[in-house]
Amino acid sequence: MGSANLNRTTSSHISRRNLSFSGPRVSVHRKVWGSLSAYTVATAFFLISSILALGCVLYLSLFRTSIHRGVSPYELIGRTHGCDVFEGSWIPDSSYPLYNSSTCPFAERGFNCLANGRRDTEYLKWRWKPRQCHVPRFDVNQTLESLRGKRVVFVGDSMSRTQWESFICMLMTGVREPKSVYEVKGNNISKRIRFLGVRFHSFNFTVEFFRSVFLVQQGLPPRHGPKRIQSTLKLDKLDDISKKWVDSDVLVFNSGHWWNPGKLFDSGCYFQVGGSLKLGMPITAAFKMAMETWASWVETMVDTDRTHIFFRTFEPSHWSGLNQKVCELTKQPVTEATGEDRSEFVGIITDVVARMRAPVTILNVTSMGAVRSDAHIGPWGDLRPLVDCSHWCLPGVPDAWNELIFHLLANPGIPRPSIRR
Repeated sequence: MGSANLNRTTSSHISRRNLSFSGPRVSVHRKVWGSLSAYTVATAFFLISSILALGCVLYLSLFRTSIHRGVSPYELIGRTHGCDVFEGSWIPDSSYPLYNSSTCPFAERGFNCLANGRRDTEYLKWRWKPRQCHVPRFDVNQTLESLRGKRVVFVGDSMSRTQWESFICMLMTGVREPKSVYEVKGNNISKRIRFLGVRFHSFNFTVEFFRSVFLVQQGLPPRHGPKRIQSTLKLDKLDDISKKWVDSDVLVFNSGHWWNPGKLFDSGCYFQVGGSLKLGMPITAAFKMAMETWASWVETMVDTDRTHIFFRTFEPSHWSGLNQKVCELTKQPVTEATGEDRSEFVGIITDVVARMRAPVTILNVTSMGAVRSDAHIGPWGDLRPLVDCSHWCLPGVPDAWNELIFHLLANPGIPRPSIRR
């Protein structure tokens, strides 16, 4: 599939490396210029300059407005054929789901809601439809061929692992010999393992997951610090396993769910920059600094001529009640967003990516999940009687994220913003 080739095309993005201003030479006879008055030439030059200046002003105004509204840059110039695929709605589709978790050896039992006793199946029958364009149905055979010889890497928390499992299960439906697909170290899928890699032997590619919930290093605090400090996040240093992410063709990041007081301060984890503790630093400020460290690493270490980089935004949860401990699922998607969207995190991600020199595509999935209060694990996990209104059932919402990734990779208009402020 020519359009599905992961190699970068000249129409994929605009950058200083491949943007050419050269063109055919135009030969104009001197007599033409001689017949024009100086006044005519000056007037034409003034009009052209004015039009260009006005265009620049309008462009900068639109871009700055988009940043202040928390809109990602590619929503203005990087859309697929003029369409933002993340603006849309869920529509019923009886041909879904795309796979069966019970027959996919790489789907965790904890995400397989049907195997854990869920009886209703309507939550499986929804497809994401962009408002202004059509995303073709997932073609597993074309996708497998496009990934031949590639390395796909997911980095993040358990939400990233869920997407990784979905990615693999979707691809498994096109594999004739299931035993030719295996975990490279023979490990069982587990949330406690920092690295998991699945190799598709017949197609010579791997799909890997690295557990890095904060993206930056977590370690012991400096000596002589307060006793309540058990560990620190070193906001100026990326995770020590980051060197293993570099040599890849597709990199998909996420972070955000662990950036809350319960996961940090309540467990004795605080922030550190250099050798100094930052005990009073707000979580949002720390997250922004961590994102800037990540951005610097991408620009320094990743060959973006080879690697397509995605950053997925925050996935909403649907906890309710006074203490946010009640998990009440609906039977179908709701008409208005009800999930916790942590919009301040989305804004930070958007702002940091907009300032980067390297091309990064934001997977703006926050609004997609905000209406899917029907699709969480709820009481159908593997750790009963615990309920879960954060993670998603598989098959389910993460499949739509992957469908959009496959579409963006295959489409010659893949958004790869290179705007500079």
